[in-house]
Amino acid sequence: MRQLIYRAMHQSDDLVITFEYTDAKGATTHRVVSPIRFLAQDRFLALCLSREEPRQFYLERCQNVRLARAADFLMPVAMAG
Repeated sequence: MRQLIYRAMHQSDDLVITFEYTDAKGATTHRVVSPIRFLAQDRFLALCLSREEPRQFYLERCQNVRLARAADFLMPVAMAG
């Protein structure tokens, strides 16, 4: 997972990542983000294309992380949940 995030960080014009994220309350949403940097071993900062603002994400709460072409998404991306 970290390798996919790292790759998207370094190819930010071309790649984003998609994943299901479970928040602290247990709610799961589908996210499309452009990663910015790792904040620590357990989390990263990214531009959330749904909320159109930076958010931090805990790696342990991310499921089904995949790379996607950035050109396939326009902001704001609907946040399905």
